[in-house]
Amino acid sequence: MDTAAIKEAIRRGRTYLGMELGSTRIKAVLIGEDFTPLASGSHEWENRLQDNIWTYTLEDIWGGIQDCYQRLVQDVAEKYEEKLETFGAIGFSAMMHGYMVFNKDGELLVPFRTWRNTITGEASEKLTELFQYNIPQRWSIAHLYQAMLNKEPHVSEIDYMTTLEGYVHWKLTGERVLGVGDCAGMFPIDTKTHNYNEKMADQFDELVEKDGYAFRFHDIMPKVLLAGEAAGHLTEEGAKLLDVTGTLKPGIPLCPPEGDAGTGMVATNSVAKRTCNVSAGTSIFAMVVLEKELKNLHREIDMVTTPSGNLVAMVHCNNCTSDLNAWVNLFAEYSEAMGAPVDKTRLYETLYKKALEGDNDCGGLLSYNYFSGEPITHMEEGRPLFVRMPDSHFNLANFMRTHLYTALGALKIGMDILQKEENVKLDTVLGHGGLFKTEGVGQRMMAAAMDAPVTVMETAGEGGAWGIALLASYLVLKNEGESLEDYLDNRVFALAKGITLDVQADDKKSFETFMESYRKGLGIEEKAVELFR
Repeated sequence: MDTAAIKEAIRRGRTYLGMELGSTRIKAVLIGEDFTPLASGSHEWENRLQDNIWTYTLEDIWGGIQDCYQRLVQDVAEKYEEKLETFGAIGFSAMMHGYMVFNKDGELLVPFRTWRNTITGEASEKLTELFQYNIPQRWSIAHLYQAMLNKEPHVSEIDYMTTLEGYVHWKLTGERVLGVGDCAGMFPIDTKTHNYNEKMADQFDELVEKDGYAFRFHDIMPKVLLAGEAAGHLTEEGAKLLDVTGTLKPGIPLCPPEGDAGTGMVATNSVAKRTCNVSAGTSIFAMVVLEKELKNLHREIDMVTTPSGNLVAMVHCNNCTSDLNAWVNLFAEYSEAMGAPVDKTRLYETLYKKALEGDNDCGGLLSYNYFSGEPITHMEEGRPLFVRMPDSHFNLANFMRTHLYTALGALKIGMDILQKEENVKLDTVLGHGGLFKTEGVGQRMMAAAMDAPVTVMETAGEGGAWGIALLASYLVLKNEGESLEDYLDNRVFALAKGITLDVQADDKKSFETFMESYRKGLGIEEKAVELFR
């Protein structure tokens, strides 16, 4: 689209807005009818540990959304000299799972408990045993049942439970709905009916009734919607909440809100069977679209869905780049103290590329990136650690290689279950997220970890905000009967370009050597959690 066409599309509302609330950044992306990003805005934020709960306040949420939106408005004004008054459709996404519960007056009953909390171990175990279906600690139903087990007084007042983007969507439209992909991160989904598993819902209601609560499962849960289904319109109150200047007009349709896992699948065209995408940022997760159910129950594997309802095996790890980022920030602080401050992007590129010079055994160095608990390795809490032997080859290249490898360590344990125990086959692996920003480095190491070629698309940097913008466009632009898979294949990604890196034998051997130490040293991490509370 040329500038004149873009200006006309903005004026006539033929653009689509996607906004995603990630762990460290809120990002908005505006796309046209050719799916190309036209403008963007972002807001940096960070969760806080409050009363031993990882949370964001409502002020954090709305202040961040409003600032992000105004930065988008500013970007549009600077690039095209146009005002944003309307869109063809809007979509909201956010980090999956967690616990947001409200009373009948719409008041938040307890601070938002994010996916990062590992405080629902008892509930997770009991529900997994009851359902014979893996219920991870971060799932909303585990948080609810743990609150019931703890006899927390707020439970009796619950009128609605949802996730972060479900909450935002509700406040903007008045609709208590959620996309099937994120519903599957709240409670098990029946992929035949594309709704909550009724047998398990009945089993949970028996627990609720036994404990004397008046609510029932379906009364407090959001309605499940598939990609492309109507999910409500922006209300007048919602328009003012999103755009504090009052310029945005109400009445704009919104697509079903989705979790960051679902938008990651869309942004990498990984919604078809035998495809896989890996999102690597603050957390890391691999989404493998399955051909059939797994043979066995695995506590390390979550079963969720694509935004169109296909079954997905999800290997989710709470920790990825947070510890790595902390070390990079330390190097930046050192450079500034020495009177030679360095551009952060250049610093990342330099350090990442230095890792490629490291020894195959990482020089005998070992680290764990656990800022928070890591369920895949059964760690209830996190203790970032760096460990070396007296005779280790301690240099910068090995140091960086070790920290990049450990960012993938827990993921590798989960993927081994799928590939080696369940014999799951992958046709493609697509990577996106901050780990892949330095060309070739994170991608090469991911290929070694996944033992499969990894592709990074040119659009991968747009991430989930672009993914939810695509879902917003699908709501309006899809043809009659056109599936999400066909829409992405034939229209969005028909001319998409990407870079694919094959597995290098030396990298594979190097990563396997590191994983031997990683598995062996988990007792060090476990002891650190025990000793330093």
